[in-house]
Order: sequence, then structure tokens, then C-alpha cells
Amino acid sequence: MLIIFGGLPGTGKTTIARLLARKLSAVYVRMDSLELAMVRSGLAKSQWDLGPAGYIAGYAVSADNIRLGLSVVADSVNPLRITRDAWRDIAVQAGVDYLEVEIICSDKEQHRKRVEGRSSDIPGLVLPDWQCVVNRHYEPWNRDHLVLDTARLQPAEAVNEIVNDVRRKAVSG
Repeated sequence: MLIIFGGLPGTGKTTIARLLARKLSAVYVRMDSLELAMVRSGLAKSQWDLGPAGYIAGYAVSADNIRLGLSVVADSVNPLRITRDAWRDIAVQAGVDYLEVEIICSDKEQHRKRVEGRSSDIPGLVLPDWQCVVNRHYEPWNRDHLVLDTARLQPAEAVNEIVNDVRRKAVSG
């Protein structure tokens, strides 16, 4: 199974994705880690200069693990229809189930405080400030997906919602 995360920075998606990967014993693929590794390799001066390279690497790593029969949790902002389609296509081509999960924070003040108050857990990773988050191009989703609001749910509750959805898919699939 491929569980595809999306959502603006500061919504709690990485916290939830990590907890979920641990709970499911799934491979965890994080765009921030891949992109920062590419920057450190000299491919770009900053993570903002990479274009689609991080996502393309993430797709490849995820597809390799899915072909091994492992579940994958893909953690990225996933802001564009084209990136969402590419993630979904990995699962479709491999013949495995997928679940798309969008993490939002409907309370703008709470979201802003999270963005402004967090620090990077990866040395060298530059986090966007609130203005960058607000100005980020983020296309609306164009198909059914699970939407979880972290203004209303704690991370463990969000993980439980996802696990319940995964189980429903397994039963109906």
C-alpha cells in the first residue's frame, strides 16, 4: 500500500506521517530529507532550486519498496495535481492500494503559530516562514481523498483515522 500525504508546511503532516509509518512498520519517504541530501551533494544551492528532482527521487524509492511488497508512507507538501497524479500512478502501476491524505489546519492563527514556532529536525533544512506558506502555490485536490484537520485532531487521532481508512480499503478491496 502507498499512503500519500499532502498539505502545507506546519499543518502537522510530518508528525502524523512518522507516527503512521512506525505504527504500520512502513517505509517512510520524506521529501525534505531527499531534497536536503541533493543540496548537500552539490546538485543545487538550496532546496528551493531543485525543481522536481526530490519528488522524482521519492517516486523511484517508493516504487522500489512497493515492488518489494512493502507499504510506503510518502511525506511531502504535494502541492500540485501533477505530483499527486505521479504518486498515485506508482501504486496503480504496481497494482497496490493507495490512500491520499491531505493534512490541513483550519485555524489560521494556530497554523501561523506552528509555522513561526517550529524548528527544523534536520540540520541545515531551511523551514519556510509564514509568508512563504501563505504565498505557496497549492492546487485544490480534484478527487476523493481523506482530509484531516489538525486544528481539531491530535496526531494520534489522525493516525487512527488513517489506519481505519486503510482497513476499510483492505476489506472492500
